[in-house]
Amino acid sequence: MAELHVINPTIVPEAVKLRVGAYVRVSTDDEDQENSFINQFDYYSRYIKMNPEWEFVDMYADEGITGTEMKKRDDFNRMVGDCQEGRLDLVLTKSISRFARNTYECVKTVRELKQFGVDLYFEKEEIDTRKMKTETELAMLSSMAQEESISISKNVKIGITHKMMD
Repeated sequence: MAELHVINPTIVPEAVKLRVGAYVRVSTDDEDQENSFINQFDYYSRYIKMNPEWEFVDMYADEGITGTEMKKRDDFNRMVGDCQEGRLDLVLTKSISRFARNTYECVKTVRELKQFGVDLYFEKEEIDTRKMKTETELAMLSSMAQEESISISKNVKIGITHKMMD
C-alpha cells in the first residue's frame, strides 16, 4: 500500500516595502518660494504614494529657514530622529542645496543616516547613496551649494548697503 505524504503549502511572505519620506525646504518667505515649497511638498507626497514598492512615512518640511545651520531646522531634525528610530529606509530631496548648504554638515548627516540604514536620493544631482561608491561627488556638490549660499549672502549685504547709501 502507498504511503500518504502531506505537503503543507508554503506561505510566500509579502514583499517588504521601503519606508520612504521626503525632505523639502525653502529659505525665505517670498511668494515664489512659497509656491516652490507647496510644489515640492505636493510632488514628493504624490511621487512616493504612487510607487507600489514604497510605503509613505512622512513629509519633513522647513519653510523660511536657512540651510546652513541644522540646529534651526525643526523638521530636518525630526527627520533625523525618525531615521534613528528606524522609521525610514529612504529619504528623497530635491537637491543637495535643499538638504544642506554646509559641506561638513551635509556629509556628516549622510554618513549618520547611512549608519542607521537610511539612504538618500538627491533628485537634481541624481545622487543615490545606495549606489554611491565614494563621498567625493557628494562633498564636491555640497561645497558648491555652500559657496552659492555665501555668494547670495554677500550679494544681499551689498544690496542693503547700496540701498542705505542711496
